[in-house]
Amino acid sequence: MSDHGAAPGQAPGARETEYRIGHLQDRLAADGLAELGMRIENHGTSVTVRGTVPTAGCREELLRAAREELAGLEVHADVQVADTTPPAAAEELT
Repeated sequence: MSDHGAAPGQAPGARETEYRIGHLQDRLAADGLAELGMRIENHGTSVTVRGTVPTAGCREELLRAAREELAGLEVHADVQVADTTPPAAAEELT
């Protein structure tokens, strides 16, 4: 893919990376993970995936998909597993 016509200041390959990020977002939407508010940020030769998922299995599925779709780029993960355990004590309201 040619970078001819890329926006000024845009890194070489940035258009392809944005396309691949869009494809990952589509894949996550099809798998039902996109509704969890995942943010995927392009940083030139690396990409950061941020958000919260309900289970460790969802986190692994998300990161596997990111590594597949973004192969060749460095993928950083800031994906937390939500704590869904009920509180130990009742909250007292005043």
